[in-house]
Amino acid sequence: MEERAIDREITLIPYFPNEEVALAWYQNQDVCKQVDNIDYLYTPERLRRMYDYLSNHGQCYYIQYSGILVGDVTLLDNAEVSIVVCKEYQNLHIGRRCIANMIKLAKEKGMSAIKANIYSFNAQSQRSFQSCGFKQVSDEWFEFKIAE
Repeated sequence: MEERAIDREITLIPYFPNEEVALAWYQNQDVCKQVDNIDYLYTPERLRRMYDYLSNHGQCYYIQYSGILVGDVTLLDNAEVSIVVCKEYQNLHIGRRCIANMIKLAKEKGMSAIKANIYSFNAQSQRSFQSCGFKQVSDEWFEFKIAE
């Protein structure tokens, strides 16, 4: 797995254990609610389990924005996309640019569609995915059909 340059500001860096940096993103209650619908913060053990799963079941990347790691994005083997951008860097369209790159990655892998599970209360993420062409297919699932 190689780095994926999205634009001059954003590069996707293949996952490597980096708990000191990544744990900070999951120490914000709003982010934990958006991502996992939980009302508590991540522990180091929960973070390790999450990254073990993501890296063993898909292509997991850190999001590097202007030289700083600010989140992660994964395209799982089952065609599901997941993304988190730390609170301090939200609303800069970083997520949208990463989602668009995951669509490109899915095309490269020959996938016919990709999906995202977004909680019904997470309007911010819903807007991000919809701006990239995802359509809502059920209460909490969004799908992007890949043209051949």
